[in-house]
Amino acid sequence: MLSLKEIQKPIAAEIAAFEKKFRQAMQSNVPLLDIITQYLYKQKGKQMRPMFVFFSAGLCGTINESTYRGASLVELLHTASLVHDDVVDDANERRGFFSVNALWKNKVAVLVGDFLLARGLLLSVNNNELKLLKIVSHAVEQMSEGELLQIEKARKLDIKEDIYYEIIRKKTASLMASCCASGACSVGADDATVEKMRLFGEKVGLAFQIKDDLFDFGFDDVGKPVGNDIKEKKMTLPLIYALSQTSTAQKRNIINLVKNHNENPDKVAEVIRFVRQSGGLEYATEKMLQFKQEAFELLNDFPDNEYKKGLQDLVTFTTERNK
Repeated sequence: MLSLKEIQKPIAAEIAAFEKKFRQAMQSNVPLLDIITQYLYKQKGKQMRPMFVFFSAGLCGTINESTYRGASLVELLHTASLVHDDVVDDANERRGFFSVNALWKNKVAVLVGDFLLARGLLLSVNNNELKLLKIVSHAVEQMSEGELLQIEKARKLDIKEDIYYEIIRKKTASLMASCCASGACSVGADDATVEKMRLFGEKVGLAFQIKDDLFDFGFDDVGKPVGNDIKEKKMTLPLIYALSQTSTAQKRNIINLVKNHNENPDKVAEVIRFVRQSGGLEYATEKMLQFKQEAFELLNDFPDNEYKKGLQDLVTFTTERNK
């Protein structure tokens, strides 16, 4: 499997230029705010979202200033949602760094998130990028709905497979979908092409989240069961499938462990063992590969070039990564 650095080569110059523009988009004259936004900038992850924007744009037309704005808009609104998420989750860490709320408290974190949202809105409005704003705002709406749907269902732990897909489609896949749709839209692609790229991104996002959920049933660096989703009472596909294959009594027992003993490492390990023995990992892997294949099929109508290959390599990276 290629590394992200190797996959990025055809758009390396564009990503470098984007990083400068994105950093400028986050700057403020208020010293505290500028310190925090620069701190957030240093935490940038794998840059997969901008890569999807630029590859999608290159596939559908010629990368231009609108493409850079689309990538910045996605990153501004995504970063804002992460800052707010850490407040909601009372999380002290993100990507190995202290979260904004851990260092500057909740009030400051909420205001920083609001500032980033406003910057994204202004970037769109000031440059008359209303189509891009509509695409990305829809994703933010979906992400919020997905989180609330998950919270609602977590109370009863009654999630079925169709509800699980609905949650991850909204929570995770909607953002990836907006990246690909934004890239296509930024180069003037017609509505049908923009929709095809949106659907492509959605399929990739679904596969990406299932891969993430599979990690939770593995082991950490020192061989301990991970089980973070179980500790947070999240019902993911491997567990949902395993529960559908067992007796009523066993199902009741496992749900009781997740609901009432999720802080006990031995009980968490018991749930992980149950899922592994019930074929939950194999089933989830099969579904992930199905979404991967559906994503590939959506690219069939496009001509073969370095941008199409870049998207294909990104999809492969998404489903074969080990962290």
